[in-house]
Amino acid sequence: MEIKELQKIIQENGVVGAGGAGFPTYMKLTDKADTILMNCAECEPLLKLHRQLLEKHAYEIMKTFHMVAETVGASEAIIGIKRSYTQTVNALKQHIEEFPGMRIHLLDEVYPMGDEVVLIYEATGRVVRPGGLPIEQGVAVFNVETLYNVYRAVESGKPVTDKYVSVVAEVNKPVTVRVPLGCTLEEVVEQAGGITVKDPVYFVGGPMMGRIGQPSDPVTKTTNAILILPKDHLIVQKKQRTSSIDLKRAASICCQCNTCTDLCPRNNLGHPIDPARFMRAASNHDFQDLNPYINASFCSSCGVCEMYACPQSLAPRTLLADMKGGLRNAGIRPPQGVQPVPVKESREYRKVPEERLMARLGLTRYDKNAPLDETLVPVPKVRILLSQHIGAPAQAIVKAGDQVERGQMIGAPANGLSVGIHASITGKVTEVTDRYIVIAKM
Repeated sequence: MEIKELQKIIQENGVVGAGGAGFPTYMKLTDKADTILMNCAECEPLLKLHRQLLEKHAYEIMKTFHMVAETVGASEAIIGIKRSYTQTVNALKQHIEEFPGMRIHLLDEVYPMGDEVVLIYEATGRVVRPGGLPIEQGVAVFNVETLYNVYRAVESGKPVTDKYVSVVAEVNKPVTVRVPLGCTLEEVVEQAGGITVKDPVYFVGGPMMGRIGQPSDPVTKTTNAILILPKDHLIVQKKQRTSSIDLKRAASICCQCNTCTDLCPRNNLGHPIDPARFMRAASNHDFQDLNPYINASFCSSCGVCEMYACPQSLAPRTLLADMKGGLRNAGIRPPQGVQPVPVKESREYRKVPEERLMARLGLTRYDKNAPLDETLVPVPKVRILLSQHIGAPAQAIVKAGDQVERGQMIGAPANGLSVGIHASITGKVTEVTDRYIVIAKM
């Protein structure tokens, strides 16, 4: 298959990165990639769906991965997977000899192994420059569910209309379910047999990089997990803090131990992000050297500094994110052409063990099986966002009153970086705005 042909199939069927920010997958297909990586590192604690999906559909996903490698002309296809996922690794080993040029790379149980910059270094030894893209190093990275969506688009012409979501923590029966895009978080959580705490908090995504959501929020193409947590949980409290107070706390109690920088995954790969210098400068209103502020642009927001490293429970990640946002709003772009310094020899001793991370965050008791149920959950209504990806929102091509079938395109790709959006249920369009489309079963 030609690259342009595959790009068109992927774009029209709405395939985007299913594990991160939703980068349109068709744009990753290029003959500049000599290596492609499958990300099955399940970056955050408690997330399980990628290893489950890969175990159950190993052949289909590996076949698609091989097809992508042949299409772009990559000489190597690497499956990055944690060695502790023994059942999934065994499923891969059953088929690996069928796909020349493909190999399995076993990863340690550390965080943030799923960060593509970290994964690329672990699997290939290549370092992506600060602010750079993996393709500059000849690498393209795809996660497991994304490749499964490519498989369904290519083999069956099926667009992305549903999402796999793990529901864990304070629920009776942790589970990974398949739900229509646009259903509510509450409808997803109902599949886990009920909530076990009063005044629950819906935490969407992983515990390190996720956000607090509302029960009525719609599921999107990047919704990976819902953690139900008590309102007094450490993670919830950290997310609800105020930046202005965090800055004052830093000014009063930061002990200058430098641990936030010592354990920073990007800093250890030679990137110029330095949380300790930033905290020292920001808390003292020191603007003699602007580099600590400008280099905030290179922070990956993994949260190691804030959620694990700091002995004073300060908030470097949050304050760095505020600074990144301020720079963007001011039209200040990250410095171009910055090259990393050599990877630190001490990096191997500064990795964050996931088991210890879960214990520190009070999550160990939630680390339970969440079996995969692929039965599509029925819902009466969906609210499908037109922007579920990086780039321009899709443009609605239906109007209120139209009857639509599941899988029908309801939002066409816009000019520029964009993908199609499709009906996730069969029914009647009841509302169309510039942000979303509502469909109700009749």
